[in-house]
Amino acid sequence: KYNVLQSAMASAERLFGILDTPNSITSPVLPRNPAIAGEIEFRNVWFAYEGENWVLKDVSFKVPAGTSLALVGATGSGKSTIISLVMRFYDVQKGQVLLDGVDVREMSLDHLRRAFALVLQDVFLFAGNVLDNIRLGEEGISRERVQRAAEVVHADSFIRSLDKGLDAEVAERGVTFSAGQRQLLAFARALAFDPRILLLDEATSNIDSETEALIQDALARLMKGRTAIAVAHRLSTITASDQILVLHHGEIVERGSHGELLALGGRYSKLYRLQFGAEEAASASAPREAV
Repeated sequence: KYNVLQSAMASAERLFGILDTPNSITSPVLPRNPAIAGEIEFRNVWFAYEGENWVLKDVSFKVPAGTSLALVGATGSGKSTIISLVMRFYDVQKGQVLLDGVDVREMSLDHLRRAFALVLQDVFLFAGNVLDNIRLGEEGISRERVQRAAEVVHADSFIRSLDKGLDAEVAERGVTFSAGQRQLLAFARALAFDPRILLLDEATSNIDSETEALIQDALARLMKGRTAIAVAHRLSTITASDQILVLHHGEIVERGSHGELLALGGRYSKLYRLQFGAEEAASASAPREAV
């Protein structure tokens, strides 16, 4: 019991330390909170984490409402930083991040972030039931709405296979579910909240090739009619994107559609052909994951 108490006290100390940390990102006193259509623009953005070199250097691009953008590049090229800046987890040092023509720093944080759904590579599921893991305690989201969301993204078949369906118990972090099942639950969660903008950070990187087809169809359904920005590890998952940006050391070095970038014969083309060949070889020998 003494060891448990010590561990709890150490955890509490870390939590209080986090809670006591001043938050430099705050809502403006008089925010501008227009209805959100979903157009995102980066205008000459420069950004560096505290005490580090520039992560993004003069980055400019526009994502029209209802279209998709994929971000490609090596680790540390600035892809995930773009996601963080869109949601204003950090503020830029130079330039602007605009949502429907309004600088995100002029919006209230609540209004801004309610426009987004973020799906990460590692899906966090908590101990509870499937229903609450999808609606995250938001009582305004009905059981029927959750069920419809699950059906749209193909999560309903495996949910029905559980003993109690939506009321089935979920282990901490969803350890009894496969990676594909956890990802489908994350998609259902995102759809249940009906966001205008969808942000995906390496959301399909842990999925095997067979499961990927199901995940890709679910993703296409989720993205329909929404603005979407996807950080891509597996290039085969982003070939249908309206725009693809290739980042290198914080700068955009290539941009275009999948076909245009292949024809260009640059970084994207070389990476795609290298990865496509490697994925073909891996899919021939990899064990299949049940969904």
